[in-house]
Amino acid sequence: MKKEKRNMDLESVESHTTEFKSSWRDEYLKWICAFANTDGGRLLIGVDDNGKPVGVEDSKKLLEDLPNKLRDILGIIPSVRLEKENGKEIIIIEVEHSYVPISYHGRFYVRSGSTIQELKGKDLTRFLISNSGKHWEEYIEENAFIEDINNETIEKFKQIAIKRIPLVKDENEPIKVLEKLNLIKNGKLTRAALLLFGKNPKRFWTSSYIKVGKFLTDTDIISSDDIEGNLFEQVEKTMESLRTKYLISEIRFEGIYRKEELEYPEEALREAIINSVIHRDYIGPHTQLKIYPDKIILWNVGTLPKEIKVDELKKNHSSYPRNELLADVFFKAGLIEAWGRGTIKITDECKKAGLPEPEFKEEFGGFAVYFYKDIYTEDNLRKMGLNERQIKAVKYVKEKGKITNKEYQEITNVSRQMATIDLAEIVKKGVFARIGKAGKGVAYQLTKLTNK
Repeated sequence: MKKEKRNMDLESVESHTTEFKSSWRDEYLKWICAFANTDGGRLLIGVDDNGKPVGVEDSKKLLEDLPNKLRDILGIIPSVRLEKENGKEIIIIEVEHSYVPISYHGRFYVRSGSTIQELKGKDLTRFLISNSGKHWEEYIEENAFIEDINNETIEKFKQIAIKRIPLVKDENEPIKVLEKLNLIKNGKLTRAALLLFGKNPKRFWTSSYIKVGKFLTDTDIISSDDIEGNLFEQVEKTMESLRTKYLISEIRFEGIYRKEELEYPEEALREAIINSVIHRDYIGPHTQLKIYPDKIILWNVGTLPKEIKVDELKKNHSSYPRNELLADVFFKAGLIEAWGRGTIKITDECKKAGLPEPEFKEEFGGFAVYFYKDIYTEDNLRKMGLNERQIKAVKYVKEKGKITNKEYQEITNVSRQMATIDLAEIVKKGVFARIGKAGKGVAYQLTKLTNK
């Protein structure tokens, strides 16, 4: 018997965009709803859970009924067609992503892996706003009035924004300044106006603050502070708190001039904090800044827009701000650039300070920046191109303070010639500095220590 030609690309397993059903039930409209609300997909009727075609009964009636049900109940018109696989009739419903929210009997569903999830609470609010064509911060806050605006912050903004919007300095009425910044709609304050210039935004949204904590370990916390106020105040108060309480300042002199530098580059920290307050999701929890003995983790709720991948953040990339009004006002204040260079600036400042490159991660439903203080970690030394022998020597110096050629030979079991080559490479990479007189008096110590 001649084998029937395979006339469709039937997947063998269910996935984010493929679902199998052996027969039709009206409740499967939920699956189609979920596909429409996520990335689109295909529902194959007449296929069992293992991807094996079993066929459908009364396919002609289904082909007539399904388009009507999809239109009347979901309000969409997907492609519904009949295919044959190994002699079995299969109905394929292909659904495109919808740019408006689709509900099934008043409930909203999305696709997550090979399952569907009903959206509720904050997740539903976030979904409806993201599909409304407006950003969360653009909405009017009905319970707010001009008395809720901090006039002192308005005045400070006018001073720092002169370069980019010169005429703002001549505006004496706070409400006129807000109007020029598109923060007033129909005579009422937007959420962005309150976040940027409010006296107490936390009164309206309880998570609109930054929690700073100093940790010895993940469970052993030494101290913490809640940084409140509007976004301009949060940035300045957080930086001041880092300078005076949480981080160590190194004092050095350039000629007769005394300079204080934080153990992490201040410009990188400021840029990261600004990014966290203007790009976070204000429907979710507060921003968190954790200081550990060897690193800092800054986390805010809200993942990257789908147009950007984490590994693209250290090279030129387009800007897709979550909260466009917030980003625009910080840009006009001269505190950020418009073209998505914030993460590049953070990376460059860390490298300039002789620290490891920061890590950018999507985790726990949000976005995190990891700053590292120790450039002599195994991971960073490998990134710098050191081999295992050289890394062993760096560990030795971290413990003992210095190493000689002879000691290098002993701990790595190599010849004097190879030890000389290895040590010269470590010096060339800027990890070791050579100290002492020629011959047996020569030793090597960490460059960062010699620069203090």
